[in-house]
Amino acid sequence: MTALATRRDVLKGVGLGAGATVLSPILGSLAAHAAGDAAAANPKRVVFVLQSNGMNPAHLLPSGVERKSANSDSPTQKFTEHALDGRTLHKALEPLAPFQKRLALVQGLSNKIALSDHSGELGALGCYPKGKVHAATIDHAVAEALPGVFPHVGLGYSDRGNVYCYSASGPGRAVPIVCSPADAFKTLFGSVAAGSDRTSFDHRTNLLDFLSDDVKRSRAALAGEERQKLDGYVEAFEALHARQAKLVAMADAIRKNTPKLSEKLAKEATASLTLEAQFEIAGAALVAGLTRVVTITSGGGGQAFGKYPELGVPDLHHIGHGGSYEGKTAEECFVAIRRTHTALIAGLAKKLESVKEGDGTMLDNTVIVYLSDSGDSHHPTGKQWPVVLLGNLGGKLKTNGRYIDYPFYGRPGHRTLANLYLALLHAVGKPRDKFGVPDIGLKDLDQTGPLAELLG
Repeated sequence: MTALATRRDVLKGVGLGAGATVLSPILGSLAAHAAGDAAAANPKRVVFVLQSNGMNPAHLLPSGVERKSANSDSPTQKFTEHALDGRTLHKALEPLAPFQKRLALVQGLSNKIALSDHSGELGALGCYPKGKVHAATIDHAVAEALPGVFPHVGLGYSDRGNVYCYSASGPGRAVPIVCSPADAFKTLFGSVAAGSDRTSFDHRTNLLDFLSDDVKRSRAALAGEERQKLDGYVEAFEALHARQAKLVAMADAIRKNTPKLSEKLAKEATASLTLEAQFEIAGAALVAGLTRVVTITSGGGGQAFGKYPELGVPDLHHIGHGGSYEGKTAEECFVAIRRTHTALIAGLAKKLESVKEGDGTMLDNTVIVYLSDSGDSHHPTGKQWPVVLLGNLGGKLKTNGRYIDYPFYGRPGHRTLANLYLALLHAVGKPRDKFGVPDIGLKDLDQTGPLAELLG
């Protein structure tokens, strides 16, 4: 029996109702695995996490590794590599330690074509000058090769509403990053209410209330191993409901205390929780198979870095200029904020690792790409754009516990962020030799092709 026939028989036998949109991708994957269709049973996924206000290259340095400053007389001249095994990650990346053997810490790449006084905005994922939507950003370019119910999902946190300056599906077509978890939840999972009272379906809704009958039919139609995998998917929805309930409870508490809390404080106090909810939604969407490409952003472009008073950092612009808060240095503030993000990334990785897929887990077929929208600092040079990779995309990438550093800007062998993105395109089966706009400052160097050192 072919994989296609197996999928058809399973889905026909289940007879899905309201949960068709959410459960069909899951059951299709299970059926593919049962039929021996490895490609369909192990779908690739890419998650981009874009944080504002720069990523200090020092935060990528593991213990025992020294790196010459870009301002030194002799910055990095040649490609270097160190194994992460036996080394300790910087405190800022410490939450990622459980996945150290799945990491690649990449230094030395540039993206000067996107240089700006603060955020590179679309140039961070597009590798082109800020201010114009020149072409599709890498998340949408990758999505062309990884089709889903939603080709691409953009989620984020910003204290200024939805963001239109990070992601684009093509020339002149900026795509919004949805910064309201409630709106994101309804958009992604509202389809399960098709046969019910749609008006009652919002971010307070437990998906399992709508999916329960379909889940029961699905479990009855599946064999033991596939049934266990389905239960893993269901657990992701349960976690999502718990997170949404927490968000709603906090919002209600803020409203009740309006006379005590200023409107400004009530708005600012939800930054970390908003991101936590968005990561939970992203995880559930990936687990459900609703999408295979997600972009999660933190910040709104320009000087809209976001605010984290709950971490004791009410103004990120202030620490970008070396300012301190409550006795904490700017560096200590940056580390606290980065740890918040890396902890959320680790949580997402843990969720994907807990869900069986094919002969492994969902994390085995995923890569998470973590970087800043402004490269190395608050006021970037564009000559350094540190990147953290977690996961090897089903063996397509070499991210098995590596620290790698490319020659500094302008030196022979120097590579750009665009070359990293080309490696991702090669890995998802959409190879090409050019991405973005070439840097005229590197006209004497070859800027084409993927990072060969990263390809599996």
